[in-house]
This record gives sequence, structure tokens and C-alpha cells, in this order.
Amino acid sequence: MRVVVQRCSRAEVRIDNTPVGRIRQGFLLLVGITDTDTRADADLLAKKVAQLRVFEDPEGKMNLSLRDIDGAILSISQFTLYADCRKGNRPSFIRAARPEQASPLYDYFNDTLRTMYGLHVETGRFGADMKVDFINDGPVTILLDSSDLK
Repeated sequence: MRVVVQRCSRAEVRIDNTPVGRIRQGFLLLVGITDTDTRADADLLAKKVAQLRVFEDPEGKMNLSLRDIDGAILSISQFTLYADCRKGNRPSFIRAARPEQASPLYDYFNDTLRTMYGLHVETGRFGADMKVDFINDGPVTILLDSSDLK
């Protein structure tokens, strides 16, 4: 499971030009799921996201977590995080989990952030054509991969 964490001052997702998720300060998460991922991967990454200290404290050091700043999350499903571009110019997405596996795991990941860590989580719609607008604060962008954290 991969999550791109982008610290943002605001983020919004639209479907058919209608806003379906919007946050102020917090994280924009791009969430990719592969066919070998389990709830254990989602639990691992939810904990890491919730406890990630990348917001500045009064001394200007990245020392505060999302909960410390009362931030929120906009979570977007992103199967293209498992693009394989090693051969040719057209990416292969064979490693991305099929929707019937990925969608429930994506929902579980977001529900874990809400219930276990008390975070406000907005989402897009799994599998939809979405337009995401955000301001990356810093910029701070971090790639988390559950296979690297085991």
C-alpha cells in the first residue's frame, strides 16, 4: 500500500464540477493499493499518517502532528501509484488491486483514521473521474509504502 502525503493549506475534490470533499489545513492523501495489501498494511499506514510530525511548532521545526494542529485529511484513491513504467511508454497497472479488493481496503483505511485516531477525513469517490485542487504547504510531500515499514 502506498500513500503520498502532501501537507496542504487547503484541498478540494470535485466530481462533475460539484465539490464532494473539502478541507482546510491538513493532508491531501493519494492512496494506492496493490493486490497483496491487507488490513495490516492499512493499519500500519493509518498509524504513520496520524502520527507524522510535519507541521511547524512555535520554533519553526516540523514537530507537530495532524491532531496537534486540529488538521483534516482529504483522501483520494489513486491506483496509478502502482504504475509500472519500466517497459515502453505506456504504463502498466497490473500491480494495482482490482476495485473489488481495493475499494473496501480504501474505505477501511479512511475509517481507521477516523475511528482509531479521531481525525476528520473527507474523500472523493472511489473509481470516479475527480478533479483535485490544493495548495501544497512548504511544499512538503512524503511517500509512504507499507512494504518499507514492515
